[in-house]
Amino acid sequence: MERAMHGAQPVNAIAPRRTSLIRAALALVVIACGLSLRWYGFPLGLPAFVVKYGGSLLWATMVFLLIGVLLPRLTRRQLAAIAMAIAIVVECSRLVHTPWLDAFRLTTAGALLLGRIFSPWNLVAYAVGIAFGVWLDRLVGWIKAR
Repeated sequence: MERAMHGAQPVNAIAPRRTSLIRAALALVVIACGLSLRWYGFPLGLPAFVVKYGGSLLWATMVFLLIGVLLPRLTRRQLAAIAMAIAIVVECSRLVHTPWLDAFRLTTAGALLLGRIFSPWNLVAYAVGIAFGVWLDRLVGWIKAR
């Protein structure tokens, strides 16, 4: 009887939920860091390069983590591929100009979510940010395993 009941219940049903919660918490920390960098980077005297591309790096890290929240059973490689695809689409969307889209980009939310100006260097920052997200996720997995 015990064996039959054991087969009826998923052995690790709690694991994806716990993984999603950890990734969500990490995403919130990354969002706070990104907003702090954008708001306080220049007043603190940080170089424009650090503020601009650091923000892009953290944005991509956030995207990786949030996809991991939504799809906790995917591998890190799959999550990274999806995050990079989203980053490429968002960056290329900056080449599209319509009145409503340009108006949205002028808002704070639009600037933070979509950005305003296309830059191929952002794609490099996104790749580094996604790699950072993979590293964070591995680090947390390693800590959980101990």
